[in-house]
Amino acid sequence: MALGKRSRNIYDPSSTKPFKVSRSKIDLFRRCPRCFYLDRRLGVGRVPGPPFLINSATDTLLKKEFDSYREIQAPHPLMVEHRINAIPFQHPELDAWRANFTGVQVHHAETNLTITGAIDDVWITPAGRLLVVDYKSTSTTKPITLEGKWKESYKRQMEVYQWLLRQNGFDVSDIGYFVYVNADTLLDAFNGQLIFQTHLLKHSGDDRWVEPTIVAAHACMSADEAPDANEQCEWCAYRRAAVDEGV
Repeated sequence: MALGKRSRNIYDPSSTKPFKVSRSKIDLFRRCPRCFYLDRRLGVGRVPGPPFLINSATDTLLKKEFDSYREIQAPHPLMVEHRINAIPFQHPELDAWRANFTGVQVHHAETNLTITGAIDDVWITPAGRLLVVDYKSTSTTKPITLEGKWKESYKRQMEVYQWLLRQNGFDVSDIGYFVYVNADTLLDAFNGQLIFQTHLLKHSGDDRWVEPTIVAAHACMSADEAPDANEQCEWCAYRRAAVDEGV
């Protein structure tokens, strides 16, 4: 099998079976339709980078921490500190919503695509509105913000989650939160532990782009030929250079 090529989960336009497209693949389409086509239609994905195990560890611990307040239906101290009138949301499907291979799912009838997205957390207000919450980890001495071109994907990520929950019949607020933990590297020594500062960043989402993007992604996958290379995509540039060099 060629490097990066898969034999399963490849889109077949002639199939009548619903085809799963994850939140991350929607974002891939937004960033580069050609890479999306090669991935979903031909099974030639981008070469994955190394797993971010520290990020996974902080995600796991944050879920355990917020789950302890979910169990007693009380606000987490971070919510109290920032005067957010909400508590962690209890729902029997929460574990499935968090799982990478299930997530929150919606069947989009127009395209026969099943859109999925694995959320980190959901809070609920006294009025019954859901607040989507995503955990992020980093280590930087710069201010923690949502500014910057590459952080636009974080905002899109949250907006897809908001769309998914709305399509499942929930009353979802446009406001969502990022629980952003930053490892402190200004300490004098490691001493067998990382110390994180926790930041809470608010994002006002707008999911109106999601459905048109699903339709456009479906049209892209259904085409007989891949879209032109994206001049801004480093992966397209890499493939083009490999071809030029006869690799």
